[in-house]
Amino acid sequence: MLVQLNRNETNRTFTPNSTAVPVPDLNSLRRSPVVAVLGQRGRVAALRAHLPAGWVLRYPGNLDGVRPGEIVLFSGATEADVLAARALLPGRTRVVALVDEDAPAELVAAVLTAGADVCVRGGLAAILASHLVACRRRQLAERWSDLRDSLPAY
Repeated sequence: MLVQLNRNETNRTFTPNSTAVPVPDLNSLRRSPVVAVLGQRGRVAALRAHLPAGWVLRYPGNLDGVRPGEIVLFSGATEADVLAARALLPGRTRVVALVDEDAPAELVAAVLTAGADVCVRGGLAAILASHLVACRRRQLAERWSDLRDSLPAY
């Protein structure tokens, strides 16, 4: 009964039942996560089946085709690939490096030192997908922490 009495179908900003938040861009529709794959397509052919519903895989020709907010996946990554991505893309862009299963530890250390957020050895699509989902979660968490930092202190 109380639920029905207090129910209001009209959503007016800043009223007690409002679902609007007085912060720009938070009420906009959420976009599906996009993974921009650069490098060897064959190594990530099974990836789509392991990603959550709604995720999009794109294959831009080079780093110039990467859009803001996308997760960049280098298939067959090298240190030079990661260095170029960090030099060209915004700092908030998540970079994932996929290397061969038997890649030397020096290569793994090099791509991580160059700025990759994560380095995945081997081509198991389920493991790679879990790392991509974790990168997306970090993107969203960073969005909220940036929001908190931008609000005035009371």
